[in-house]
Amino acid sequence: MGREDQIIQERIKKINLLKEEGINPYPPRFDLHEKKTWSKNILEKYSKLKVEEKSKSFEIVAGRVMMKRSFGKLSFVKLQDLRGNIQLVFQKGETPEKTLTLFKKIDSGDIIGVKGNPTKTKTGEISLLVKELYILTKSILPLPDKHAGLKDDDERLRKRYLDVIMNEDVKEIFIKKQKFWAAMRNFLTKRGFLEVTTPILENSAGGAAATPFSTHHNALDLDVFLRISVGELWQKKLLVAGYEKTFELGRMFRNEGMDAEHLQDIEDLEFYWGYANYEDGMKLVEEMYKEVVKETLGTLKFEANGHKIDLGKKWEKYDFETLIKEETKIDIYKTDKKEIIKKLRELSSKDGSGESKLTFDPELDKWRLVDLLWKFCRKQISGPGFLIGQPVELTPLAKRSEKDPRKVEQFQVILGGSEVGNGYSELNDPIDQEERFKSQRELGEAGDEEAMEHDEGFVEALKYGMPPACGFGVSERLFSFMMNKPIRECVVFPLMRPEKVEVREKKKK
Repeated sequence: MGREDQIIQERIKKINLLKEEGINPYPPRFDLHEKKTWSKNILEKYSKLKVEEKSKSFEIVAGRVMMKRSFGKLSFVKLQDLRGNIQLVFQKGETPEKTLTLFKKIDSGDIIGVKGNPTKTKTGEISLLVKELYILTKSILPLPDKHAGLKDDDERLRKRYLDVIMNEDVKEIFIKKQKFWAAMRNFLTKRGFLEVTTPILENSAGGAAATPFSTHHNALDLDVFLRISVGELWQKKLLVAGYEKTFELGRMFRNEGMDAEHLQDIEDLEFYWGYANYEDGMKLVEEMYKEVVKETLGTLKFEANGHKIDLGKKWEKYDFETLIKEETKIDIYKTDKKEIIKKLRELSSKDGSGESKLTFDPELDKWRLVDLLWKFCRKQISGPGFLIGQPVELTPLAKRSEKDPRKVEQFQVILGGSEVGNGYSELNDPIDQEERFKSQRELGEAGDEEAMEHDEGFVEALKYGMPPACGFGVSERLFSFMMNKPIRECVVFPLMRPEKVEVREKKKK
């Protein structure tokens, strides 16, 4: 029998002993839960106690036992709750014998509640001298070793609950993430935007250029798609209906590659603002990003992808055509596929190692290849700023620029060498929209999996009249940039292969 098996058997034995004594090791509630406080509050409230001074007040806390050690008549427990941890002291002569007896049956990993007097130990640590102990959940499996931790990244993400227990920094990420989305929601709500909910299952995957997930709807006997945008076409229909400002916070799904910045299942926010254009959108988005980042981090400065970012700086505007010409010497409106492919191959091995740094399919449409050129150029830009002047071929739903009809009124937020937000003046000309959908359909028939589908229902809605508008979308990738971590690290439960599959593949290797 291995060490872990012995621990499990010992803990099961304790569970049975507790039951024999009439103690439920898994009670339905903590009777004192309404009076409990956070460990952090106790540490702050009693910080001015003198060494070895004991308060006459009682405090109640509950949490997980992270460590247990005994020294003769004195025993210590490190108790962890959501806001931090506190030391519990069990002392013969001070702690009732009944409590000391029950103490012997708790283990690291157990969830307990205690009532006791705050005190400051000889070492100057604010602690709780325990008078009453309540076992709330007996753990059977031992926690990972504090120093060895979880074995690898896959195990951390698969057993995220353990990752959060063992790592305060990970726990803090998801507290900040709640603040992030709450700040964005509050920002828009305060400015008169109406929060809406639109369908996740759609007849056609519209609102973006991406590869959808498909499934079958049994009740209606039809094939449907998981949405690839957060209600873009639906929210525009609401603009047709007369709502002037809407937004939705929800999940979207794209059946594409997975890397440090992309996942197939992500949280995203999109807003639509009637009677405004992309210039109005840039002003609002800059204001929103500053407020959200300040609320989440307490500062406008952070690092991402090796770039130092300060949102308090002037937000620049970067022109798509100009930047590519400066970085690659290619004029995107005069070039052809042959020249672009040659340049992409040159960029792919720019470091001289022969290792591909930029992968691409030479069969792609010219403008998809141009977009790859831009993706190389953007890596050098720290931001903050907006990319403008994108070609109409890359954004089928954006309004053409009156100054240059080859381009659209689009803006993308550039931070840390990447795009973390996309918006534009919405195309509301139904004839132009229908022609662009037809062009997208031709790309799809030629094999482009990301080509947008022809949504006849949306075109029909536009024919009734949609006011000029600005739309914008931002995903949780922005939050991962703020944390300076891969996006999967910032998803509380990312999708993983089943553990048995992982084990089989490792054995094959």
